[in-house]
Amino acid sequence: MLELKNLGVTYRTGGGDVAAVKDVNLCLAPGETLGIAGESGSGKSTVAMSVLRLLPKSARVTGEILLDGEDVTAMRWGRLRAVRWAGASVVFQGAMHSLNPVQRVGVQIAEPIRLHSARPPGDADLEARVAELLTQVDLPVSRAGAYPHELSGGQRQRVMIAMALACRPRLIIADEPTTALDVIVQAQVLGLLTRLVAERGLGLVMISHDLSVLAATCARIAVMYRGEVVEQGPSARIMSEPEHSHTRALAAAFPTVGDPASRFAPATSVPLPPEPERAPEKDVLLEARDLRVVYSGRKGGRIDAVAGVDLQVCRNEIVALVGQSGSGKTTLARTLLALQKPTAGTVTYAGAPVPTSGAALKAYRRQVQLVLQDPTSALNPRHTVYEAVAEGPRIHRLPGDEREIVTAALEAAELRPAEEFFTRLPHELSGGQRQRVVIAGALALQPGVLVADEPVASLDASVRGEILGLLLRLRRQLGLAGLVITHDLGLAWNIADRVAVMYRGRLIEVGRVEEVLLAPRHDYTKELLAALPGGVRAQIQS
Repeated sequence: MLELKNLGVTYRTGGGDVAAVKDVNLCLAPGETLGIAGESGSGKSTVAMSVLRLLPKSARVTGEILLDGEDVTAMRWGRLRAVRWAGASVVFQGAMHSLNPVQRVGVQIAEPIRLHSARPPGDADLEARVAELLTQVDLPVSRAGAYPHELSGGQRQRVMIAMALACRPRLIIADEPTTALDVIVQAQVLGLLTRLVAERGLGLVMISHDLSVLAATCARIAVMYRGEVVEQGPSARIMSEPEHSHTRALAAAFPTVGDPASRFAPATSVPLPPEPERAPEKDVLLEARDLRVVYSGRKGGRIDAVAGVDLQVCRNEIVALVGQSGSGKTTLARTLLALQKPTAGTVTYAGAPVPTSGAALKAYRRQVQLVLQDPTSALNPRHTVYEAVAEGPRIHRLPGDEREIVTAALEAAELRPAEEFFTRLPHELSGGQRQRVVIAGALALQPGVLVADEPVASLDASVRGEILGLLLRLRRQLGLAGLVITHDLGLAWNIADRVAVMYRGRLIEVGRVEEVLLAPRHDYTKELLAALPGGVRAQIQS
C-alpha cells in the first residue's frame, strides 16, 4: 500500500539548506499499523506530510513515495487531488484548530465527499453518509448539527476521524491524534482506530512522541532521530528491548505506574538530590475545607463544578490532582488561586483565610503562583526573558536588586548562566526553555506553593523528564509545595508524594501515591488505571 524508498526532505532557509529527513525506508501493507516515534524536530511529521505532498514550497523531496505502486512525487496536480482523501487521508493533531469554528460538524464531514467524489451524491444520500460516518466513530447522529466548540476534545477528534473516512480511503495517517486528551478519552480514540483498521482493512500510520501510545495501537514502530530512522521493529520488542539510546530515552520518559525504578526518578540528565531518609513533619500551607463552586446551567439548572472538596497541600510535598477533562480540576485550582470565588467553604493559607480583595489578596497571590500548561501562550512574544521574569517582582515591588532577583530565579529554574538568556525572546527558546522561564517568573516572587496546570502536556519526552526533575529539585532544595494538575497517572507516580483523584467535582480518593495507585478503592480510579496504554493493570497485579 505504501512504500518510502530513500526518502529525503530538505528545507531551503535563509541560512542555507536544512536536511529534515535523510534516507528513510518504510513500508506498509493493507490492514497493517505502523507507528513513527520521535521528538519535535526528528522529522516524523515531515515524513507523514510528504506522503500526500502537504509540505511547504520550501521543501525539496528526493527518493520515491509509492502509494499503491504510484509515485506521489511524480503525480500531476489533478491526480494528486484525486488521491487526497480518496486514496489516503490525514487526521491532524489539533482538532480544534483543524475544524472550522463557524460551520457545523456535519457540513465539514460532508465537504470532502462533495469535493473529492467522482460523482457527488444528492443531499439525501450525503446526509445518510454523514450519519453513517458519525455512527462509525461512535458519535450520535444528532451531533452533526453541533459546532466544534460545543463538543468535547474527544468528540472533536472523532469528527476528524469521520472526515478522514469520508471518501473511503485505504490509508489513514494520524498525526499525534491523542495529544492533550485525558487517558480515558485517549483509550477510546485509540480503540476506535484499532477497530476501524480491523473491520475495514485500512492501513494506519500513527505519529507520536509517546511510545506507549504507539505500542497500544501499532504492530510495528519506527523510531526517528535527527531525520533518520534509527530503529524499527515489532512494538513489543521496541518497548521491552530498545537498542538505540534515543529509543531507550523515549521509553524511560513515560514510566509504568507500579515500577519502583521510576518512583521519584524522572528521566533527567541532571542528578537529583536524594530523598530525605525521614519525611519532614507536615506543615500545611494551602488548605480547602468543604469547598463548593456552583454554576447556573443554561436552562436554569445547577452545575456542581466543585462539590465539597477537602484538600491539603503541605510544605515539602507535591500533590497530584488527577482526573479527566470536566472533572473540576481547573475550577478547583482557580478557586485555590483566588481567581474564582467559592459558593461555599473556605480556603486558608498558613492557617489564615485567603483575602478576597485589596493589598492582602495581592500579597496572597505572590505566595501561591501559577505555572500554565502552554508556555508559548504564557509569555509575551515581544518581551525578553529578563522582562518576563522581572514583571512579577516589579508588580509586587519586591525589595532588593532586580537583576539579582531575576538571575537567582533563572538559576533556580536551571537556565544557566542566566545572563545568556536575558535578551532572548520566546521564539528563540526551545519548548523546555520556555517552560523554565515561566517557572522562573513564578520563583522570582519566592512563593510557598506552585500550582502547575499540566506543566509537561505540550513538551517532548526528554524535556518532560527535565521539567519534572526540576519540580522535584525545587521541592527538595527549597521546600516548595506543589499542586500539579494532570490527567497523567504516570506523572503522579513519577514525582508526587500524594495523589487526589477528582470525579464529577468530588475528591473520591486522596492518599499516598503508592496507596491510591497500587491499591485503588474507587471504580473510577481503577478505570483511569485500566485506560493507561501498556497494560498497567497487569503490571500492578504482577
